[in-house]
Amino acid sequence: MKLEGLIAVRYLFAGKHKSVVTVISWISLIGLLVSTAALIVVLSVYNGIGELTKGLFSTFDPELVIVPAKGKTFHTASLEPVDIASRGDVAYLAAIADETAWLTYGPNQAIVRLRGVDDNYRSVSGLDTLLHEGGYFLGDDPHYLLVGGEIYYEMGMTLLSRTPAAIHIPRRGTTSIGYTMDQAFAIGYAYPAANFFIQQDIDRQFVVTDIALVRQLMGYAPDEVTAVALALKPGAKATKVKKDLNQSFSIHHLPLIAKDRYDQQPLYFKIFRTERLGIYLILSLIVLISTLSLVASLSLLIIDKRRDIFILRSMGMTARRVRRAFTAEGVLICAVAVAAGLLTGFVVCFLQQQFGIIRMGDGNFVVSAFPVAMRAVDFLYTFLLVMAISTAAVVLTVRRARI
Repeated sequence: MKLEGLIAVRYLFAGKHKSVVTVISWISLIGLLVSTAALIVVLSVYNGIGELTKGLFSTFDPELVIVPAKGKTFHTASLEPVDIASRGDVAYLAAIADETAWLTYGPNQAIVRLRGVDDNYRSVSGLDTLLHEGGYFLGDDPHYLLVGGEIYYEMGMTLLSRTPAAIHIPRRGTTSIGYTMDQAFAIGYAYPAANFFIQQDIDRQFVVTDIALVRQLMGYAPDEVTAVALALKPGAKATKVKKDLNQSFSIHHLPLIAKDRYDQQPLYFKIFRTERLGIYLILSLIVLISTLSLVASLSLLIIDKRRDIFILRSMGMTARRVRRAFTAEGVLICAVAVAAGLLTGFVVCFLQQQFGIIRMGDGNFVVSAFPVAMRAVDFLYTFLLVMAISTAAVVLTVRRARI
């Protein structure tokens, strides 16, 4: 180890007399420790909440969907050249027909997104696992509805009521001007069979029914759909399957696009990444503020060691090498603080994962405690970020000191 490193280790770990310098040194170390631990904890909790929300979206959104590149609908017969069902990585296919509808139930009404699904939809989504009340059955005579929780309670619905909900969908090629209600709207009836709570945006807009009802109301052909949902076999990668399908569609000149869950919820995932970057920037400011105490500590240490500096200079040590010694001292303080902060953050997150110490309150939440998801990349980025900021502060402080 070079002489500068030995001097830095000596100043850091040797016994020190109690002084203002010692107190400020400990304050600077603890400040960096806490800010580093805070970065890990906040990022891990944010990751946990993000994964929880992503999981809720994934319960409703299929792994892959095939939608028309232009227009609203397509015929499943057009998929025959691609022969998706025979692919070794596809487990199930389900037909979907989405349409905006006007739903009325007694005196209450709402504009909803009506999703018609076939029998395979249960296999390509996890909707049946998140039903709050009722059971998963749709039927075709009579028709039934699986209603988003917010719509269900706002409209005062009851399960298996003798009063059906009325579904109004504008007829193709008509407007409300000059037409009666019966002429302007195709009307169907269905009974509430269950309600579900997944995510607020889903709960307040989606109503699921059998695809035969939607096709009837819209005047669709028996194989006409707005999307085909795919469930993949275990081990299959959605990104690879999506790429292969899009290439097949291009080769066969089919105006279709395969989308994964990121494509189905682009706004959510874009906001999630932007918010994550914002968290890094805000916590970086906290780290920057924490380094102010380190600057003060190092400045006072240099003043306190004037006699040592004089002796080292008298022995032939250059001012540059002395600066290196104090720079190494500051970097060592940073390294110890960051390492301790990373360890502290890991312990806090681990305890939260295992025991759920911080609860989410007495409300009706999907989970009872704050979710935590630790990622190795967060530890790496935090280490590099805090070390970069604090090392820059150390270098600037030592360079401006009179030695």
